[in-house]
Amino acid sequence: MEELNFIIEAAKESMNLAISHLEKEMVNIRAGKANPIMLSGVKVEYYGSPTPISQVANINSPDARTLTVQPWEKNMLGDIEKAILIANLGFNPMNNGESIIINIPPLTEERRRELAKLAKAASENAKIGIRAARKEANTDIKKSDTSEDVQKNYEIDIQELTDKFIVKVDQIYSQKENEILTV
Repeated sequence: MEELNFIIEAAKESMNLAISHLEKEMVNIRAGKANPIMLSGVKVEYYGSPTPISQVANINSPDARTLTVQPWEKNMLGDIEKAILIANLGFNPMNNGESIIINIPPLTEERRRELAKLAKAASENAKIGIRAARKEANTDIKKSDTSEDVQKNYEIDIQELTDKFIVKVDQIYSQKENEILTV
């Protein structure tokens, strides 16, 4: 029994990892609102090594359409501006000598649909991860030295757990889809 409980806990942990990965993916899909995380993938050359912008500057969002990047060293302004342009995020940074201001352009209807598709794909990948955890758990349960009845009961428990996590994925997706498609 202890072995079977361990199998269920391992499956639950794998499913939770799929959910947390999905949540990270969803944060990276922008919904038209300015968010400092939008610049998380941008790296700037800092003393010879590529460094995330967040480690050389403060990134703020004063309103829903603007990001400001305030470098800790003034001589980094040009390098940060260039890194944002090279990252090809569709942003046009403006350097005012003190900080970099980025106006986030409103999303077009076509772009919103593309982002909704990206969110759908990310949620499908999470479901695949959850189902893989279910399959692995069911395989481990079948290998255990317990009666068929006990194995069937644990397989039912695994399926209920799977269903619960699939619903959670659907909730995360529909919330993100509403966020993306709301103008």
